[in-house]
Amino acid sequence: CCSPFFLFPAISAVMFSAGLLGNLTALALLARRRLGQRGRPLSLFHVLVTVLVLTDLLGTCLVSPVVLASYGRNRTMVRLAEGKRLCLYFAFAMSFFGLATMLVLFAMALERCLALGQPYLYERFLRRRSALPLALPALYALPAAFCALPLLGFGRYMQYCPGTWCFIQMRLRRTDQEDSGAREATYSLLYATLLLLLILAVLLCNLSVICNLVGMHRRGQTSRRPASLEQPARRRRLSMSEEVDHLILLAIMTITFIVCSLPFTIRAYMNKFMQSEDYKKDLLALRFLAINPIIDPWVFVILRPSVLRVIRSVLCCQMSLKTQENMQTTPAAESKSNNGF
Repeated sequence: CCSPFFLFPAISAVMFSAGLLGNLTALALLARRRLGQRGRPLSLFHVLVTVLVLTDLLGTCLVSPVVLASYGRNRTMVRLAEGKRLCLYFAFAMSFFGLATMLVLFAMALERCLALGQPYLYERFLRRRSALPLALPALYALPAAFCALPLLGFGRYMQYCPGTWCFIQMRLRRTDQEDSGAREATYSLLYATLLLLLILAVLLCNLSVICNLVGMHRRGQTSRRPASLEQPARRRRLSMSEEVDHLILLAIMTITFIVCSLPFTIRAYMNKFMQSEDYKKDLLALRFLAINPIIDPWVFVILRPSVLRVIRSVLCCQMSLKTQENMQTTPAAESKSNNGF
């Protein structure tokens, strides 16, 4: 690859510490909230948030120590183990956890979308957790199968400068044969396209949730089920507040993932169609992708219930003002039409 220049080992140590501390703190907060709601059944969204945090924690613990070992021994990953086994392991873990995290985020968005948009299907298949034993293994089996393709000959994992990173090969090399090089570049494009499709799917689900929440707010229906009309007003407000809190958390996590994954997607397309050769930008894109599991838990830690209440109050006030304006505009328009007759 290139000669190893180990200039910033402290950065990797800080990233590992921040990721480990953030994920452990997020798990502690989830356990604390669960203890405070012992009388209530565990929601599917809560389960998926816990799965997301555990995925990020596992990825941090399995990936970052390899980088620290490379810095500590002053060797590249290829030279740390025979047969490039450590490099292949690191690249597989990086690609697997990047894809698995996005799939869990998509599952969270889809759960909220079905809960508000298709309440009958949600109550029948998801709320009773009949699909949970099948869905959770699929969230890990699908990315594992896809990321194993380079180990089977479709695509290729390679080492990146300064020798402390291994990931999917994103460009054709001069030493590659035409057929094998095309397959390797195509795999990186498929990986980037899959990330892009998941991002679009999450955005569409979030947009559907927003539309349903706005419609519920305008109709004065603040719960998913028809039986909620008979519930006390405080219970209805609580249900609406929970839905808005879930949306805020999901939206910020989605924005975080978009910021972290788009650089890699852009570089993959540029390397494929524009033959752009800039290893520094490739490395920067990989570092952005690696930051996501570090930021995710801190988003959950920062967005405590008190912070969510402030954000929710601002959003609800804006919605209430717009609703009042619409209600005032409608009678005025009707009076004008009546006067016209």
